[in-house]
Amino acid sequence: MTWLYFIGVLLATFIAMEGITWATHKWVMHGFLWYLHRDHHQVEPGFFEKNDAFFFIFAIPSFLLIMFGSMNHVWWQQAIGFGIMAYGMAYFLVHDVIIHQRFKWFSRSKSTYVRAIRWAHKMHHKHLDRHEGESFGMLYVHKKYWEKVRRDKQLMAGRKVAYAPEQ
Repeated sequence: MTWLYFIGVLLATFIAMEGITWATHKWVMHGFLWYLHRDHHQVEPGFFEKNDAFFFIFAIPSFLLIMFGSMNHVWWQQAIGFGIMAYGMAYFLVHDVIIHQRFKWFSRSKSTYVRAIRWAHKMHHKHLDRHEGESFGMLYVHKKYWEKVRRDKQLMAGRKVAYAPEQ
């Protein structure tokens, strides 16, 4: 039975992390820690960015919760730590791999969701300074971006190449 609670707390933490990430991104990364996040909006040469420091900043609570939960046999601390870690892995996959293509693993996806998160993130990055941003979340995509991608797909589906046979 404890495993069900463990999985429930882990999943609840994962879901809560989207809101925490949104708030942290809006008020911390675009706030007093902008000097670390700036190079993510104003791209400079090189593979690594100062912004990559946030990986360590966000990994610390996860590590500590897993470590202290393990040492003191407190299952819910471990579950929260693993939930944060799972969100961090999802964030890396979505943000660094799918959106920014730092690793060319999913470069030709036709998924509506992938296109919607890419578009939302593009709208976030159209602002080169820390003010007047939009779309601060990561995994949740606002309805307007879904609709834009769906409209684009319909427009593209409506195009016919002159030499293509009708079916």
